[in-house]
Amino acid sequence: MDLRIAMFSGNYNYVRDGANQALNRLVDYLLRQGCTVRAYAPKVDNPAFEPTGELVGVPALPIPGRSEYRFPLALSPRVKRDMGRFAPHIVHVSSPDIAAHAAVRWARARGIPVLASVHTRFETYPRYYHLGFIEPAMVAGLRRFYNRCDALVAPSESMVDLLKRQRMNSDVSLWTRGVDRSIFVPQARDMAWRRSMGIEDHERVIGFLGRLVMEKGLDVFTDTCAELSRRGVAHRVIVIGQGPAREWFEDRLQDGVFVGHQTGAELGRAVASMDMLFNPSVTETFGNVTLEAMACALPVVAAIATGSESLVEDGVSGTLVTPGDVAGFADALQAYCADPALAERHGKAGEARAENYGWDRINSAVLSTYRRLLAEKG
Repeated sequence: MDLRIAMFSGNYNYVRDGANQALNRLVDYLLRQGCTVRAYAPKVDNPAFEPTGELVGVPALPIPGRSEYRFPLALSPRVKRDMGRFAPHIVHVSSPDIAAHAAVRWARARGIPVLASVHTRFETYPRYYHLGFIEPAMVAGLRRFYNRCDALVAPSESMVDLLKRQRMNSDVSLWTRGVDRSIFVPQARDMAWRRSMGIEDHERVIGFLGRLVMEKGLDVFTDTCAELSRRGVAHRVIVIGQGPAREWFEDRLQDGVFVGHQTGAELGRAVASMDMLFNPSVTETFGNVTLEAMACALPVVAAIATGSESLVEDGVSGTLVTPGDVAGFADALQAYCADPALAERHGKAGEARAENYGWDRINSAVLSTYRRLLAEKG
């Protein structure tokens, strides 16, 4: 059977992030299995990378204050005609935006099953912009959206459990994430590169990896580094990533080494050249950066949050800390700075766990879910 999948994304390729890279990897896998996939998402003149498969542009506007992102609008007659010609067997939505709502209505009117993949805890974003009071309303809106889908997939066991507790849907299964072991390996560590960044061999390096946006916990990161300095704990910081909050971050990490956006072997080298990863974010549903650091045999200090708590075994491959607990984060990082043998032991345990995350095996779970939903509809 030529399985046709219509995939809706608010950001398929115009800004690189963990969610759209996972979607593009999934599409690559589906195409190799003989499926036909058409992605519907906003288009820009200079996207971050070429899309995997066929991309159909949907109307969109820049998001106020975050103009690098686009907000998809209602499906245009042109897009609806294209969907009609394509005649998908499955509609896959990956963000709860206006276009995805319209796609769900379109599919339900035709008896086509809908799968939603959950990539981000959107309801947590307002708290980073002093708008936490709207979080309950966002949860209620997400619940209405996700309960109109036939099933959900989420990237971690902790996120699956959370979605069930939030009553987002009764059919929630696991679509985890993989890691490219040709890139993320301990052997990519490069002391000469570190020296070229002005870091001495004896210095202990705390790393940040991700988009430089406030919802990644940048304030907690900088407050924790300040606490380490107050305690007299010698350390350096390497920041990998780009984003609108870079200037804010640089102002508060005066001695930080900012290497910008990295890809491929250069990204693997930068990650492996850290001594530990600090990931204070609570917005991820999985935490690709956590897995990439683990694959490079780095211990991870992370918030107890969906994603990280499914990857990091506390006291074995890293340390999990209550979100926002600056003193607790500082304690964990101080332990790794003071005891390289402990850091090495936890890092090796993380690398062993990362061996379980191969992309094709992981993506096969989504294809199996598509087929199950079709069989249930039939």
